[in-house]
Amino acid sequence: MTENRTARRQPARRDRAAAAACLIAALAAVGVVGVPSADAHGGAPGTAHRTAAAATAPALGSAALLQSGDLVRQGLVPVGATVELAGRQGLSACSGEETMRGLTGGGATAYASVTWTAVADGLLTESAASAATGSTARAYEKKLDALVRDCQDEPAGHWYYGAAHTLTVSGGTGHWYTSYSGDGTVSGGVAVLRSGTRVAVVELTGGPTASPSAVKGLATAALTRLSS
Repeated sequence: MTENRTARRQPARRDRAAAAACLIAALAAVGVVGVPSADAHGGAPGTAHRTAAAATAPALGSAALLQSGDLVRQGLVPVGATVELAGRQGLSACSGEETMRGLTGGGATAYASVTWTAVADGLLTESAASAATGSTARAYEKKLDALVRDCQDEPAGHWYYGAAHTLTVSGGTGHWYTSYSGDGTVSGGVAVLRSGTRVAVVELTGGPTASPSAVKGLATAALTRLSS
């Protein structure tokens, strides 16, 4: 009798496990993903040395985005991250309400975005997309660069982006730009990146380490991950 009850339990357990797996897959597919807060010490839940999120999307997952260790290496202390896989995160301070999904007309094969918050009011955002072809990715890259360059020439007293700097790593290229407040103080920066069929825009704002070297370092790390 005991053996019969045990035998009946096994299919039920397998059915529950299969249902749970289907639910998780459905949530990931629509981008319903959250990431707990992080600190700068690593190890347990709440650490800054975790990946941005465990969720993935077809051909483009969170592993292709900046991770907490990338921020720490540039002097930032990340405290939390939110990952989004639908392409609806705002691209940059210059792009207004534009999103990666809007810029690509919803034609990308996958999207992934992360927003990192850091101590001292630092904020880092990254939005990426995977195109169907290399030529389409280049077209996306040109659109992103055009958005950024629209904010290079601004009225006196208004924040703006500086000159473009070319960036190249194995498998990828891009441009990064320092951002300046209205009084000419460095306030962060933005980068437009492409590797193969993938494109991304990364922006750092605020915080005591929002320097040109930090912007370049984060852009390099982001391009390296995008290329992997």
